[in-house]
Amino acid sequence: MRYLRLFSSTHVTRPDPSLVARRRAWVSFLLGVITAGPSSMIAADSGSGGKAPDGPAGPLFAEHCEKCHTGRKHKGDFQIESLSQDFSDQKNVERWVTVLEQLKAGDMPPEEKPRPPAPQVEAVVQWIAERAGPEIARRVAEGRVVLRRLNRAEYQNTINDLLGVEADLKEQLPQDGSANGFDNAGTALHTSGFLMERYLDAAETALNLAIVNRTQPPPQLKKRISIKDGHPIRGTTESVFRFLDEGAVVCFSSSLWHDVSVPGIYQPDGGNYRFRISTSAIQSAGKPVTFRVTTSNTRLTGTSGLVGYFDAQPDTPAVTEFVHYMEPRSTIRIIPWGLAGAQAITKVGADQWEGAGLAVQYVDVEGPLYESWPPPSHRQIFGDLPQKPAPIYNQSTRVEVTSTDPLADAATILRKFTRRAFRRTVTDEDVEPYLAIVKARMEAGNSFEQSVRAALKGALMSPEFLFLREKPGTLDEFALASRLSYFLWSTMPDEELLTLAEQKKLNDPQTLHVQVERMLAHPKARALTTNFLGQWLGLRDIDATEPAAFMYPEYDHLLKVSMIRETELFFEEVLKNDLSLTNFIASDFSMLNGRLAKHYGIPGPQGWEFQKT
Repeated sequence: MRYLRLFSSTHVTRPDPSLVARRRAWVSFLLGVITAGPSSMIAADSGSGGKAPDGPAGPLFAEHCEKCHTGRKHKGDFQIESLSQDFSDQKNVERWVTVLEQLKAGDMPPEEKPRPPAPQVEAVVQWIAERAGPEIARRVAEGRVVLRRLNRAEYQNTINDLLGVEADLKEQLPQDGSANGFDNAGTALHTSGFLMERYLDAAETALNLAIVNRTQPPPQLKKRISIKDGHPIRGTTESVFRFLDEGAVVCFSSSLWHDVSVPGIYQPDGGNYRFRISTSAIQSAGKPVTFRVTTSNTRLTGTSGLVGYFDAQPDTPAVTEFVHYMEPRSTIRIIPWGLAGAQAITKVGADQWEGAGLAVQYVDVEGPLYESWPPPSHRQIFGDLPQKPAPIYNQSTRVEVTSTDPLADAATILRKFTRRAFRRTVTDEDVEPYLAIVKARMEAGNSFEQSVRAALKGALMSPEFLFLREKPGTLDEFALASRLSYFLWSTMPDEELLTLAEQKKLNDPQTLHVQVERMLAHPKARALTTNFLGQWLGLRDIDATEPAAFMYPEYDHLLKVSMIRETELFFEEVLKNDLSLTNFIASDFSMLNGRLAKHYGIPGPQGWEFQKT
């Protein structure tokens, strides 16, 4: 909260009201968070009593501090009696430095209390600084950083960016601990033998996705699917559907048990698939009908498996297109929102029903989508090294990467891989242990690819990969690159950040400003919104408190997803336009779609799409 108050003060007193200037202030604020070492309140040792000084600090303490920070019932972890004028005592100096930090930040006295005159504060700050100078210099020189491992979200994002895959690895890892509500605090991220076993399995899963061991697959699935084929008329279970002559199927119910299931996909291979869904809203009085798309084999009540919400426009068919990663042997389901109950439609019959409905004309599906073969994830590791049939698998179609100069090629692969995995420049000494794994495996009779796989897995188990390791003192360029990327993106630095770090340009203030602007504008910055808000406001846990439907029938899946998105968009609006932080307390706008507008009783917005209202 100290950072928030500092920024709020900056916002009020800033002379230039233009958006560019305000944006620059946000960047400065973010850089301050990133580059500053973590500070902590030092608990006072009530046993080291001493008389408060007679210098300029005495009158300030007497008027503004003694009421709360003296006696047995003192507030917080600080007592004025614990201070002494012995600046040769290390613990005493640390307490004085804490006082200095509180005064300089304006945290003490509290905002609701009378403020001491600025000259008085400055005199006390100068008095402390003169006497505690060596301790302050030591803190600047050494820093106070904690070795911390990547949390589950950061680990998954880093693996996916490093290998160029879309692996869901979080469920393979145990839940992270948290401190003060956040799971990126080093003191809460413990390590155990069980966790290392999970990391080993996760690394194996990711490498299996990244490295392909088959010849180029047959032509991709590419076909148009008629929804009617998946909904043959069979008594009352299909009574909420109307079947049109041109092959379209109209669903009049929002019942989860009467969704529009897309038949004929269930592809054997996972990967990115492109979908084009033609829909329209019928009998809807000129209003759109909102529908959601989920993947099969996932819970319908939670947020997992949700592809997204979309709007079907009235009367005229329109195509909704998206690309989504699909697990093997899965399909998609289409569920309209806000339509009638199945029982009401059954009594009348779908052909005679006059209420609104969602018409689905067809679904085009294409995939898995490959830019090239082998895919980029494979080439990112092995480059253009050839693949040949794997002899140990006899008649199978399995192929493996081969090399005419195994150790030289392995050294090239590992140097490139470890540079990105360790997020810094690597030396021959860094690469040597992993090259030794390749050599030992090949001498034991393993193939070139299997030996390199073992070395890659070893690199993914290294503390250099699993932990954010910072040396005491001023942050070096690579530590700064990692702080930037894990703060704003929750993942590893990209090539531009690494290159700037190698060129020792990242500490330049102008370069830092440019990089923060670039990173905030990048789609990866969505992680700042989801991870920070997800923990600050508990949005991650929204499924743990699902209200009972019979008590709160107005609470539905679309409302839940809309509330999450409303909060995220509101935060992004404040961040990107540098609005006053008081908007989090009282604001004259919100980010609404049709479902939220209905819930709040606000006219205007319709459908799924959000607008500033």
